[in-house]
Amino acid sequence: MLLLRSSILAHLPSSSPASPVRRLLSATPPAISTSPSFDVQDYLVSTCGLTRSQAIMASAKLSHLKSPTNADAVLAFLSGLGLCSPDIAAVVARDPHLLCASVERTLAPVVVGLSGLGLSRSDIARLASLAAHKFREKSIVSSLRYYLRLFSSSENLFRVVKPNVAYLRECGLRDYHIAKLCIQRPKMFTANPKHLQALVRCTENIGVPRDCVMFKHALHAVSFHSEEEIRTRVEHLKNTFGWTDAEVGMAVSKFPTLLNRSKESLQRKSEFLISEVGLEPAYNAHRPVMLGYSLEGRVRPRYYAVKFLKENGLVDRDRGYYNTLNISEKVFMEKFICPHKEAAPHLGEDYAIACRGEVPARFSFT
Repeated sequence: MLLLRSSILAHLPSSSPASPVRRLLSATPPAISTSPSFDVQDYLVSTCGLTRSQAIMASAKLSHLKSPTNADAVLAFLSGLGLCSPDIAAVVARDPHLLCASVERTLAPVVVGLSGLGLSRSDIARLASLAAHKFREKSIVSSLRYYLRLFSSSENLFRVVKPNVAYLRECGLRDYHIAKLCIQRPKMFTANPKHLQALVRCTENIGVPRDCVMFKHALHAVSFHSEEEIRTRVEHLKNTFGWTDAEVGMAVSKFPTLLNRSKESLQRKSEFLISEVGLEPAYNAHRPVMLGYSLEGRVRPRYYAVKFLKENGLVDRDRGYYNTLNISEKVFMEKFICPHKEAAPHLGEDYAIACRGEVPARFSFT
C-alpha cells in the first residue's frame, strides 16, 4: 500500500507540495483487511459496512475478486477524500465495481483533474457520493468543466443537481440509470427540481408507474416534450389506433419511444396494420414494438411473404403475425424463405423486391 501511495504521489504536480490532493494521498490510511482467506460477501459486510442483503446483491458483480488488495486501496482512498464509513458503504452499495478501479491509473488522476477545476476536498467527496460509477471515469472531469462554466460555481451546481438525483432515487431509479439519463438528457438534472417532478407526474399520468421496468425510458421520452405536447400525442395515439387511455398506457409502458414517432409514420402503420392486416387495437397495444419497425423494410414485406406461404399451404394459417416481425432478418430468411426454394422458387426474389418498396404480382392477393 505504501509503494502504491508513493507511486501516486510521484504522478501528481510537484509545484505545490502542500496541495490538498498531496495531503490527501499522503495521509495515513485506515486499517485494512489482512485476512489470508477472502470471501467477497463477508468483505463487503465486515470491511465496507454493507448490510447482508446489500452485500448479496453487490457480490454478484464482484465474483471475480480473489484478493482484498485493490479494494483495500480504494477504501483507503475514499477515506482519505473525507468520506465517512456510512458514505463509503453507500457508494460501494451503489457501485460495487468501484472496488475494482485502479487508484493510481483512474481515481487519483480524476481527483487531480477535479482539483484542477478548483473543487475543494469536500466538493470532491460530495461528488464521489453523488456521481456513482461516473466517478471512476476520467470523462467526469471534462463534463464537470462544462457544468461549472454553466453554473459559475460548484456550490450552485450541487445545489441544483443533488435534489434531482435524490428525487429520482426516490422514484426507484438506480444510480446507473440516473447517470445514463444524465448523459442523455443533462438538462433534466440542471433544471429546477419542480420541472423534473412535473416530468415524473406526466409519465405516470400516461399510465407508466414508477415501479414499471420501462419507467426510466418513458421518463426520457417524455422529457423531449412539454406537457401539452404529450397530451396532444396521447390523443393522436388514441385516435389513430383506436386505443383507450389504458391501452395507450400499456403501449407506452412497453415501447416508450412511441411518444417520439412522427404522426405521419404512425398514421401509415395504423392504416396498414388495421385496414390491410386486420389487427385489432388491443393486439397492437400489447405489441407496440411493431410500430417501431420500418413499414417498407420489414412490416409490409414480411406480411406479404408469410401471407403468400399461407395462401399456398406452405405454413400454418394460424401462425401469428407478430412472431414473424420480432425476429432478425437472418432468422426470418432461414425460417420462411430458404426452406421453400423448391415449392416457391421465386419467393426469395419477390421478397427482395417487396423490401425495396414494390409489390410483386405474386404478392397481389384477391
